[in-house]
Amino acid sequence: MSSAVLAKPFRGIGEFFAMSLDTFVQMFRRPWAWREFIFQAWFVARVALVPTILLSIPFTVLTSFTINILLVEIGAADFSGSGAAVATVTQTGPIVTVLVVAGAAATAMCADLGARTIREELDALRVLGINPIQALVVPRVAAATVVSLLLTALVCLVGIAGGFFFSVFFQGVTPGAFAAGLTLLVGTPQVVAALLKAAVFGLAASLIACYKGIFVGGGAQGVGNAVNETVVYTFMALFVINVLATAVAVKAGAS
Repeated sequence: MSSAVLAKPFRGIGEFFAMSLDTFVQMFRRPWAWREFIFQAWFVARVALVPTILLSIPFTVLTSFTINILLVEIGAADFSGSGAAVATVTQTGPIVTVLVVAGAAATAMCADLGARTIREELDALRVLGINPIQALVVPRVAAATVVSLLLTALVCLVGIAGGFFFSVFFQGVTPGAFAAGLTLLVGTPQVVAALLKAAVFGLAASLIACYKGIFVGGGAQGVGNAVNETVVYTFMALFVINVLATAVAVKAGAS
């Protein structure tokens, strides 16, 4: 196996981190592409809002059903609200949000930037003295991060409402007991940690999508492969980041 083949993955990692660093640097430089940011934020919210809400309901119902069965067996059904709140706020909300953002918005970002790359539009921007990172990548990354954070808050509300409906009307939990248990294990630190986790998820998904779109090769077929790779790499990064972020949040809460 040649050294070029062995070096290719490491070169790709270096290019990704170089682009990410350039994105963070350009994010604080003028001019800022406000119009592109608003357009991308609206696009991400439009394609992800309904699927995120619809996906959060079965996730929450399944979690509430499983937890409530265990609580009923040990005679602690009144704490069903605590289980639903912990599951929804700490895990279901951020994960469901980024799954939809990665599957819908990130792939669209990758396809758009990939098409621009193979049409040499990015090279044309460089010739005109416009930095493609500042003009195209920064607003997309910022939009995905902000919308992911906002969608997580909405998913948490929908998830807790779905857990309340299912627990009260199908498993016989008292409404007052469910509501009283919501704040036993979940407070402001857990909510803040969930929102930060969702923002990091959206940031990682958008950076991966932009990198695969800008560094695409092989024409139209290469764009299709880049879109598929975006989904795979984003999901892989999601689970790694989730484990690390959850561990940090639990450790911080314990201390």
